[in-house]
Amino acid sequence: MLLVTAIVACGSKPRVDLEGNAVQVMPTSQHAVIAKSVVGLFESYSYKKVPLEDSISSIIYENLLSSLDDGKNYLMKEDVDGFEAYRYLMASDFKKGDLSAAYQVFNTYISRYLNRMEFALEMVDEAHDFSLEEQYVYNRKGLDWFANQVEADEQWRKRVKYDLLNLRLNSANQSDSTLNKNRETLKNRYSQLISQAKKTDNNEAFQVIMAALTDAIDPHTSYFNPYFAQQFNEGISNTFEGIGARLTMDNEVVRVAEVIAGGPVFKEKALQIDDRIIAVAQGENGDFEDIIGWRLDNAVAKIKGPKGTVVRLKVIPAGQELTAEPKIVSLTREKIVLEEESAKKEVRTIKGEDGKTYKLGIISVPKFYMDFNAYRRGDANYKSTTRDVRLIIDSLKEEEVDGILMDLRFNGGGSLVESIELAGLFIDKGPVVQVRDTRNRVEVNSDEEEGIAWDGPLGVIINRFSASASEIFAGAIQDYGRGLILGTQSYGKGTVQSAVDMERVISPTDRLLLKAKNEESGSGIVPTGAPQFGQINITMAKFYRITGSSTQHRGVTPDIVFPSIYDYDKYGESAEPSALPWDQIQATNFDVVYDLNNVISGLGNRHQERMSNSSEYKFLLEDIELSKLRENEVSVSLNEAVLKKERDENQQKHRARINEGLRIRGLPQWKEGEPQPKVDFDFIKDESLHVMADFISLKRDTIL
Repeated sequence: MLLVTAIVACGSKPRVDLEGNAVQVMPTSQHAVIAKSVVGLFESYSYKKVPLEDSISSIIYENLLSSLDDGKNYLMKEDVDGFEAYRYLMASDFKKGDLSAAYQVFNTYISRYLNRMEFALEMVDEAHDFSLEEQYVYNRKGLDWFANQVEADEQWRKRVKYDLLNLRLNSANQSDSTLNKNRETLKNRYSQLISQAKKTDNNEAFQVIMAALTDAIDPHTSYFNPYFAQQFNEGISNTFEGIGARLTMDNEVVRVAEVIAGGPVFKEKALQIDDRIIAVAQGENGDFEDIIGWRLDNAVAKIKGPKGTVVRLKVIPAGQELTAEPKIVSLTREKIVLEEESAKKEVRTIKGEDGKTYKLGIISVPKFYMDFNAYRRGDANYKSTTRDVRLIIDSLKEEEVDGILMDLRFNGGGSLVESIELAGLFIDKGPVVQVRDTRNRVEVNSDEEEGIAWDGPLGVIINRFSASASEIFAGAIQDYGRGLILGTQSYGKGTVQSAVDMERVISPTDRLLLKAKNEESGSGIVPTGAPQFGQINITMAKFYRITGSSTQHRGVTPDIVFPSIYDYDKYGESAEPSALPWDQIQATNFDVVYDLNNVISGLGNRHQERMSNSSEYKFLLEDIELSKLRENEVSVSLNEAVLKKERDENQQKHRARINEGLRIRGLPQWKEGEPQPKVDFDFIKDESLHVMADFISLKRDTIL
């Protein structure tokens, strides 16, 4: 059991006097204890065991500045020069639980942010000459901080002018009434941003500050406050308990943004999109609490709750004024399954090079999810990736598909257990991944279940954002020779995180002291069932393929490689400065199912031949080049005629690109005056299906 002793800082004096400034937020004793405890975890229990020294302190400092004002749009040079005194002291501050310097940086940023927003609000009604030739630099990352107020004001004058010009170009006419309407639209936008910034609390500041600390040590270790911890755990389980609606904040009021199919709201038809919730009551007889002006996370915490419990809402129906008589809606909370984030199937027919037609099943897996709580309770119908995919495979068998293509693109991982069990649907007992812990002990994790769900031709598509559990699954399929890996090199995340409730980490003495203090003021509402002191997902192990090779940094290299639209230097583990290095351990014993080397060589030749004659392939390469060009743009003209001409030309180019794609596929052209057609040009998937058709043909000739 993890236990880090920490003592509440009662007698020590913070290095920065926050009391003497116009402070928006201040750290609590709970924050101090958590910060010290996390440092203790890093130095004693994490996989890296990194001592927090001056070099780490500098990285924490840079991370904090970057997370707050990466675009250099708010802070002044004099602010940052003043912060330099903290650069090499933040690490020692965290060790002591002294967060005063970090909060000083945060509060200065909030103050500057509000100042800029209020200035922008004033500038909306100023006269703006759209005939002048001016440039607005919207990406200031490569520039220095604002040298003085005049420079900052000039940047924000141009920002307001750009926002107004955007609205102007999108308007049907440029009449005075339209100008006034655009000004009101922009005023409302800035006012809402000001309102939300003023609601910033010390818990939100602490979340940002802790991210600066954890990212300095390891890109995949994260501290989550109670609200975000609950969100993370619900994401892993693909379920949550509540009313079944996604909510957003609109002009100080909670608004229904989406109704989730299958939930209480959906079944009862109790709420509609754009309905506004103004008050919440618990149970059949609880008193209503007015939630207008609340932070969204606090409002959501009141509305969600355990299944089987009742929540009552005061609702202003969509389209009615806030002064209208609210209706009362009573709902019994249920367990909601997020079906849109669950595994799905598609069946396609493809004509192969051999003239035969093949029916192929595509299974898209957006993440590796598992409802751990339901599993621990012994619920036989717990939600999981493997259970869902097994059912899909059974249905594909009934449809008599010739092969299956697993689509793991943009699957960032999730449950390690699920990646192992999913591999077990395609291999018959055997090791799947090796895991080395903080003591250098290596454990081989295997599929222990006899039999397989699918023994036919198999392919797996990955891309640069296929990570962690996706790489375990794809690596195992490749190492066994069980199927083809197609796409681009994966992310390269070869580390394993353990979710630790901070209550397990904080000493019993500190827990009692903190609870006795009862520091609820400004700390937000702890959602029902969320860890009271938050949760840390900390790197405690590293995983390796059964060949002994780590996926860290290198990821999984496909058998059939496609060009990537994403820059490897910007995206992936190799782009993370604090990432662990690649290494290798001893291979474990396993039996290769097929030696696919000869088949892969033949498939590669057919693939390249198709690409050399493919208009779609050339289309993809052009899109990659266009994307690279756009990344280098940092400014835009504020001359209406110039900007309109540029946008018209870009719109024509965009229309031409869409029409070229439609022409290649033999679809009707997008004509002037018509809405843009909904198109899903997925060349990678289409070509992967052709490769699978080749694979089935060659596999029969070469192996079977």
